[in-house]
Amino acid sequence: MALAYGIDFGTSNSLLSATDGDQIFSAIPLDSHSFDPSVMRTLLYFPTQKSVFYGAEALKNYNENPGEGRLIRSIKKHLPFRSFIGTWIEDRPMNLEDLIGLFLGELRRRGNQHFGKEVNRVVLGRPARFAEDDGDDRYAQSRLEIAAKKAGFTEIEFVPEPIAAACEFRSTLKEEKIVLVADFGGGTSDFTVMKMKPGPYDPSDVLAIGGVPKAGDALDGSVMRERLSSYFGADIRFQIPFSSNILKMPLHLMEKICSPADVSLLMKRDVMEFLKNIEKWAIREEDRTKMRRLFTLVEDQLGFPLFEKIEMAKRELSVETEGTVVFDYPHIQLNEKIQKSEFESYIAPSVEAILKTLDETLNRSGLKAHQIDLVCCTGGTARVPCLRTAIEQRFGKEKLQEHRVFHSVVDGLAHRAREIFK
Repeated sequence: MALAYGIDFGTSNSLLSATDGDQIFSAIPLDSHSFDPSVMRTLLYFPTQKSVFYGAEALKNYNENPGEGRLIRSIKKHLPFRSFIGTWIEDRPMNLEDLIGLFLGELRRRGNQHFGKEVNRVVLGRPARFAEDDGDDRYAQSRLEIAAKKAGFTEIEFVPEPIAAACEFRSTLKEEKIVLVADFGGGTSDFTVMKMKPGPYDPSDVLAIGGVPKAGDALDGSVMRERLSSYFGADIRFQIPFSSNILKMPLHLMEKICSPADVSLLMKRDVMEFLKNIEKWAIREEDRTKMRRLFTLVEDQLGFPLFEKIEMAKRELSVETEGTVVFDYPHIQLNEKIQKSEFESYIAPSVEAILKTLDETLNRSGLKAHQIDLVCCTGGTARVPCLRTAIEQRFGKEKLQEHRVFHSVVDGLAHRAREIFK
């Protein structure tokens, strides 16, 4: 069998594994500058329209040139949205498929360099659901397939990420079990209920599958929305000249700063002109100060580093009763202490949506919680205490197994590649 890749293209991180039919090559070193060389941050940085850096190098070069070029992150999130065609890098238009194709092409190039071969077969992981609507879900996968072709792959197969994770889990089992696989990523939370036993994967083993586009990024966005957005003008009031009406900041604009993938969308010329007018029309001077902070956040492209600080606070709150968002930049000085109880209230709607999808997936399987033998959790969001506690309450603490946060899916994709391309 010719070499084939398994690629876990994630909202936050991406990994590549491989198989030649005989061997499984676990996640290969993709990024020597990463905290884990097998994990490459899903980042692109364009210092100019003709040059691009990836992963840790993208972040390094971006930090060395603040406010210059374009840093692109969380591009996977846009796949199901028909209204998102692409973006501009200076005066170069790039559609979403081009951007993702560039990134997947770089993964392929590094894989080819590692193995010394030209590889054109790939099994790509995909969320259980890109979107709740079936049409949008199919549309998202078709865009990802186009991107994979642009990257140089000619034989492309897709496997839902929780099923891929289950392939890796299967190797640890000695007898058949009924397993719930819960994969909590950056952009989606995915669930699979399946019969798991030693031996090859059989599609009939899957009893139910489900997912929701809410996970780590949504929790970070909740902190921004509930605690920090007012610092950047979410609650300001303004009055258009010659009008007696007092207006509020449009909600849909403030929602953009609550998503790490969407902050840069406020840079559109017509949006910025409208925001500049709001600054002039603001009723209070303190509101104009908030708008100037917003302009600094957007124009200096600080969305990514700010959300990195929010992510750090979230990790603190997974083990401590208090976390702190510290962000020091000219015109933006944040030092917000967040109590665990506050954090849990902020993220409650997202956690409720995730748990609702989990319950619906279990119901579709025709099983009750007590009939599940094991619950296999992967992904960093699985460590959020209130989410973990809710899962323990449903299934029993003794059934929970936490597997490798980053590698379960990509290793499972290599196993599936061996079965698919044999």
